This record gives sequence, structure tokens and C-alpha cells, in this order.
Amino acid sequence: MRRAKIYRKDIFAGILTENGGEYVFSYDENYLSSPYAVAISLTLPLRKEPYFSPVLFPFFDGLIPEGWLLDVALRNTDISVLDRMSLLLLCCKDCIGSVSVVSENTESNE
Repeated sequence: MRRAKIYRKDIFAGILTENGGEYVFSYDENYLSSPYAVAISLTLPLRKEPYFSPVLFPFFDGLIPEGWLLDVALRNTDISVLDRMSLLLLCCKDCIGSVSVVSENTESNE
């Protein structure tokens, strides 16, 4: 199982989990209770119940770079272009926009 912490403007918003080919995203309770809480995507509106998907949610997949930048990431790792979660964890800690993705496994090593 791989887990990533999802941040919006450097505020912890929720957890994305991949487990056995299923993806789950759930907002953090503290984030939901904040008066400043904003959905990370129009396709993932604020709610207490988790979201489930058999594929990586399109919003998160859209954060993964394309073109030459994706080629650079693939050339410098042994990650398959089909392993979207690994690419998300590798490339999206400091991506364009207000959302960032931090691997729960590597966060303590920084």
C-alpha cells in the first residue's frame, strides 16, 4: 500500500492511498472543519466520506508532467509510464498550482 499526503497551499488536506489497484482519497477532518477549507478539485468536492476509484483520480493524474519533462523523469528512474502513483509521488511534491503530493514513506527523511 502506498500513501501520499495531499496539501493545498501548504495546508494538509487529505490522504491519497493506492491499495491493490484501488485508489482512495479522503479529506482530513481538521481540514474539513476549517472555515478556509476549499476542495482540491471540482471533481473532489469537500465531504467526510472517502472517494474510491479503480484508476488514479483524473485530477491527480493531471498533475503528472507530460512531454519532455515526463521523459526526463522516466529516463532517470526505473518507473514505468503506466505506474501513475509512482510518477505522482516522484514528480508532484512541488508541482505547478496549489496542490502538492508528499509520499508518506519519504516525508520523515527530509
